[in-house]
Amino acid sequence: MEPTSSFERQERAAVILAGGEGSRLRSLTRRIMGCDVPKQFCPVLGKETLLEQTLRRVSLSVEERLTSVVVTRSHERFYSTITRDMPTRNLVAQPQSRGTATAILYSLLRLAELAPRARVAIFPSDHFVNDDQRFMSHVDMAFAALSSRPELTVLLGIQPEGPETGYGWIEPAFAVRETPAFMVRRFWEKPRPELAEELLGRGCLWNSFVMVGELSTLLGLYIIALPNLYLSFRKIQPSFGTTFEEKTVERLYENLGSASFSDQVLARHPVNLAVLPVRGVEWSDLGEPHRVLETYARIGVRPRWAVA
Repeated sequence: MEPTSSFERQERAAVILAGGEGSRLRSLTRRIMGCDVPKQFCPVLGKETLLEQTLRRVSLSVEERLTSVVVTRSHERFYSTITRDMPTRNLVAQPQSRGTATAILYSLLRLAELAPRARVAIFPSDHFVNDDQRFMSHVDMAFAALSSRPELTVLLGIQPEGPETGYGWIEPAFAVRETPAFMVRRFWEKPRPELAEELLGRGCLWNSFVMVGELSTLLGLYIIALPNLYLSFRKIQPSFGTTFEEKTVERLYENLGSASFSDQVLARHPVNLAVLPVRGVEWSDLGEPHRVLETYARIGVRPRWAVA
């Protein structure tokens, strides 16, 4: 076998998750757009949609040619304009939404056809970040950490601003040598107020669900945590990139239940997970209307639709 070049070993890729319904924010997006729009396709903050803001942010560290966007076909009227200039191979169109674990696995296996040795960063598409450059510098650090510890999956943990009960938390353990990361001791999902206060005092971090890992390592997590789901996709992988892909994937999705990457992969099987603290960045998961309004208050803007 020919030796792999340094460039191939360290090639970067990204997966942006944009296939959700965004139902909890639907009342707010209806006020903004006048109709029901999934939040990732809505200009919640500013003139750009959240997906467009995420694409721009990700482009600071990852080339467009290896940036995949996972969508759901029923949303085509919303994403077609945003993704019209994107290479067809970079658009991962699911027939239905089956949870984050399914969306990530489908995108990783399609990416494996293009860059099997890539290091992959995974991003939700519904976040507020006040400083894209600084945030993505932490993503760069996570990529760099894989140079010395390629077996790790590195999550970005946000330095908390208070005892938030609506987020998941990550409890760090010991420091990972030669990296700015810490091994993950455990996850805490949406803690009660008194526990959130305790986690804040113990130096725990908000889980941003942004993570970086070798493509092979991320797929290995599925083999451990969701082997049946992994094998189901592997069986149809030869159809990817062919005229048979759409129908083959449709048949598979008809028989799948919903699967959460956070709950069923990371939390249940915390194998070689690390967390990298993100400091000096204001961040919010825009999953609830009150968080959107709080973000507007934070940046000193009051949009016309936000009337009393």
